[in-house]
Amino acid sequence: MDKVAIFPGSFDPFTIGHYDIVMRALGLFDNIIIGIGKNHNKQSTFTLDERIANIQKIFAHEPRIQVTSYDGLTVDFAQSNHATHIIRGVRSIIDFEYERNIADANRQLCGIETILLYTSPEYAHISSSLVRELHAHGKDITPFLPPVSNL
Repeated sequence: MDKVAIFPGSFDPFTIGHYDIVMRALGLFDNIIIGIGKNHNKQSTFTLDERIANIQKIFAHEPRIQVTSYDGLTVDFAQSNHATHIIRGVRSIIDFEYERNIADANRQLCGIETILLYTSPEYAHISSSLVRELHAHGKDITPFLPPVSNL
């Protein structure tokens, strides 16, 4: 049986830090589903279709990665895709505390485990919100995105 994990997030945009987490997680799982959660209360910089197309382009060379969107709870998305794990990246102790609480709740809800991967040091300062802010002010965001990104 394949080990399937999901990597959920808004990915607005998908940064080089996200890319690093996915590439490292490929060594742990047979297949990874990148799930872009729909947050109806959040104003996105990039449309859902742009984010899906961008991530699909980034991983076009990797058949073990699927990109899709979902609405609702992440644990429900994981269960509907027969995922055994949720992958999350953490940059700091603040991220760790937040992710630990969600991981505990998800495990209690349905028994799914969360794997926390620490961000590589050279990407620890990069966040989607930082990249969105730079983009909003007309700055070049390409150094913060994977090499084949089309945003």
